[in-house]
Amino acid sequence: MSLFLLVFVVCLVVFVAVLAVLMLSGTPRYRTEPQHLLDLFDRALDSTVGEDEWNAVILYPIRHDEYLDGVRRRARSLVEEHGRFGRVTRGKALLDSAGQEDLRALRDHLAARIRIREQPRRD
Repeated sequence: MSLFLLVFVVCLVVFVAVLAVLMLSGTPRYRTEPQHLLDLFDRALDSTVGEDEWNAVILYPIRHDEYLDGVRRRARSLVEEHGRFGRVTRGKALLDSAGQEDLRALRDHLAARIRIREQPRRD
């Protein structure tokens, strides 16, 4: 009987410990920041980004910043208009030349917004 109680108590302690760890640990979250998009756009313009990485960032909605989500949606539409599936695996750029020009303009606009927001306010 004492062996049964010992096994039961040990199992109960392990179960409660695992449950406590699961309850107290937070869910990992990915938060897309403006610099992440700039880096992704730069690598897309240099033809060093893979389609999987591009899709992982561009297809994931940005809920904390409406402006960034608009930039993300615009980049997604650029790929739909000027890109084809499998271009990168064939050694080509993610976008055609017109799409790269539009992406460069979108990247420059985002970079200008970041510079404006990072400037100290003069009151």
